[in-house]
Amino acid sequence: MAKAAKTAIKTKDQKAAADAKNWSKVIRTVRSAKTGAYTFKEAIVHKDKIKEFLAS
Repeated sequence: MAKAAKTAIKTKDQKAAADAKNWSKVIRTVRSAKTGAYTFKEAIVHKDKIKEFLAS
């Protein structure tokens, strides 16, 4: 599941502020083969690459 950036970035550089909205924090659950416990992998991913991150 991806979480979109909700807060506006306060900067004088409007291009950087617009580009920051294209990134999302993605959290994926991974089950350990050794113990069977779940762990979480977090990453900041560009919105075009989210499906690739979740598929890997």
